[in-house]
Amino acid sequence: MSETRSISSLGIWSQRLLAAVLLGGQVIVRLFTGRIHRRNTLAQMALVGPASLLIVLMTAICIGSVFTIQVSREFISLGAESAVGGVLALALSRELSPVLTAVVLAGRVGSAFAAELGTMRVSEQIDALYVLKTDPIEYLVIPRVLACCIMLPLLTVFSLFIGLGSGYLVATNVYGISQTLFLESIQNFLELWDLFSAPIKSLVFGSMIAIIGCSWGLTTTGGAKGVGQSTTTAVVTSLLAIFISDFLLSWLMFQGVGTSTIPGT
Repeated sequence: MSETRSISSLGIWSQRLLAAVLLGGQVIVRLFTGRIHRRNTLAQMALVGPASLLIVLMTAICIGSVFTIQVSREFISLGAESAVGGVLALALSRELSPVLTAVVLAGRVGSAFAAELGTMRVSEQIDALYVLKTDPIEYLVIPRVLACCIMLPLLTVFSLFIGLGSGYLVATNVYGISQTLFLESIQNFLELWDLFSAPIKSLVFGSMIAIIGCSWGLTTTGGAKGVGQSTTTAVVTSLLAIFISDFLLSWLMFQGVGTSTIPGT
């Protein structure tokens, strides 16, 4: 019985994932041929951006500080304290800032999208939009996708600099690393492409979070229980999509051997 139920759940999840892919294609087409509701888009941008800023910055402070603690104590013992700032900058720009910011938004924003649209689906408000000759994709989905694609890269940039700032304070005040040495290390290790990679990843992550959350909401059935299940599954699916796409993007962006050098070597 449990195996049958698991297979059935996997089949339903696969169908909803396919629906999300199709929804993504419809969003791309509508962006070029349909109408963009500016008021809805601005409202969703406020929900995704300013309303999420505090938790994103708190996450960045903690991650930058903890990473610096772990790296500094080991690098100092190896006599490589001149690489602490550069390693922190690379880790934040390439992975930690875009991925962790996307994870925060998947939990906060993706779940909200799924719950809101799921409630509208089970309460027949989506059907009412069709009666009013309003396209739900243009009115509900596209504003959310645009909001995530615009605000998530900006939040990632804030997270990157706040994380570097917290790491700088820990390295200089706790471990006594020279301020000049820390900043020079960042300059030597960090390249322009590293700074561009974070917003590019965030753009991809933001589109997936919005599309998966909206798709799971629009395919919700079963009343209040279905809304709860859709919300949970949307977050889990978004997290899986973030991690898998992060691997693929990192493979495409950072193949080969790096050229960074440790000052004084």
